[in-house]
Amino acid sequence: MIRTRTDGDVRVVTLDRPEARNALRPDDLTALREAFNGAEREANPPVTLLRGAGDAFCAGADLDAVAALDDPESFARRGQRVAAAIEASPSVVVCGIDGPARGGGVELALAADVRVATPRATLAEPGVSLGLFGAWGGTVRLPRVMGEGDALDFALSGRVLDAEAALRTGLVSRVVDDPRSVADEIAAGEADALAAIKRRIRDRRDDETQEGAEAAAFADLHDAHAAEIARRRGE
Repeated sequence: MIRTRTDGDVRVVTLDRPEARNALRPDDLTALREAFNGAEREANPPVTLLRGAGDAFCAGADLDAVAALDDPESFARRGQRVAAAIEASPSVVVCGIDGPARGGGVELALAADVRVATPRATLAEPGVSLGLFGAWGGTVRLPRVMGEGDALDFALSGRVLDAEAALRTGLVSRVVDDPRSVADEIAAGEADALAAIKRRIRDRRDDETQEGAEAAAFADLHDAHAAEIARRRGE
C-alpha cells in the first residue's frame, strides 16, 4: 500500500490504496513509518514528496479497522509515531494534497514541512461526527499551523475546506496544478542549506537557544559556500 521511488533529487512516497481513497490500516501505518524512518533513511534525497494515488490524498484511518480496535490508545500512538517520523525526516517533506484529505490524512499533512493543494483538494476533520477527533498529533499541530481560533472552528465543526479556504487559513501554503513542481523547486536549493533551514525552523527550544543554533548553522553554511558567494557578488 506504500510505494516509494527516487526520481533525481526527489523521493516520492505514495499512499497506494485508491479503491479505499488511501485509507490507512494498522499495517499501512507501520509501512509508512518505515518509509520515513527505516533503513533507507540515510539514502534519502533532499526532498520527499508525499502523495496519494488515484483521486484522493488520504481518507484517514480505515473505519473498518477503527471499528475493530481493541486497543484504541495503541492505535493513536501508532499514528502519532508515523507523524513524528514525517516531521523528523532528514528530507524536506512536501505534502501534495490532490482530492480529499480527511482526518488522519490531514494529520499526516500537518506533519509535513510544506503543504500544497491542487484546485481539487478538500480537507476536513470529520471525527467529531463519530464522537472522535484527530489523535495522530492533530490537536498539537493544527493550532500551530492554523492558529487556535481557526483550528477550533475546523475541528469542532467538521466542516470541509476547499483549496482556497485552506490557503486563506494557512493550512496549505500554495494552490498548484502539480505538487511535484513545488518539490522540484525546493530541491533546486543546496541540500545542506535545505536541511539546516528545516532543523532551525522546526526547533522547539527556547528563543535564545534557537538563535544560537541559527547563527552557528549560518556560519557553517557560509564557510561551505564561500566560493560561490564570492563568485556571485558581482552579479
